[in-house]
Amino acid sequence: MGNMNASRILIGGIVAGVVINIGTYILNAYLLGTDMTAAITRMNLGPIGYEAMACFVVLGFVVGIAAIWLYAAIRPRYGAGPKTAVWSGVAVWFFVYLYPGIGMIAMGMFPTSLMAVSLAWGLIEMLLATLAGAFLYKE
Repeated sequence: MGNMNASRILIGGIVAGVVINIGTYILNAYLLGTDMTAAITRMNLGPIGYEAMACFVVLGFVVGIAAIWLYAAIRPRYGAGPKTAVWSGVAVWFFVYLYPGIGMIAMGMFPTSLMAVSLAWGLIEMLLATLAGAFLYKE
């Protein structure tokens, strides 16, 4: 087994992060903007500020890099290619989107319908991001 290519993980992760950040922007600004604002207002919170947005953008890149790192890590066992990238994307989606999303539903923070759309969108977004980033990964 060879070493993982750190520079390719970073490049693929940045590409994956761009996909994640664009997808998240479309979801929250256009598709769920009104519903998200209503849910946040219901919790007596103010609008999401620039600092929080900057944090989410950075985290989008961190998640993208993590997804490609996982892809590189499981590649020797599962083989290179889209199927392995999908498994990596699903695993990251579970820990980053599904688990906390269900927790937010359980605590009553966000309506189930809002979270269902967000989780479905997140799965598609994560799969596309991981496929795009994994395409660039070479050992």
